[in-house]
Amino acid sequence: MTKKTLVLGASENPTRYSYIAVERLVAKNYPVIALGRKAGKIGNTSIITHQIQIADLDTITIYLSAENQQQYYNYILSLNPKRIIFNPGAENNELEIIAKSKGIEVLNGCTLVLLSIGRY
Repeated sequence: MTKKTLVLGASENPTRYSYIAVERLVAKNYPVIALGRKAGKIGNTSIITHQIQIADLDTITIYLSAENQQQYYNYILSLNPKRIIFNPGAENNELEIIAKSKGIEVLNGCTLVLLSIGRY
């Protein structure tokens, strides 16, 4: 089963971890949707700027501060992901509690590390 992933906080800046995560997810053949503040591209993956419905979403990996996540709470929950990964600097106790109450697995970890050790 493929783990369709939404990268929330995607950036066209190649020095950003969200950029690297998109590249590595694609390289490992995971279906990726990149959502960011500015439209652009990461390789062949377009960065969208609007909230779209995504069927069969497995994971949302977040690269936004807790404060910047607030505007996405309803969207995140509406997608009904199986898992949310809060990458370093994106930890959010409030959203974590809400997500867990909805039966969503929550992980405070690094997508890049999980990919590199085969635990994604």
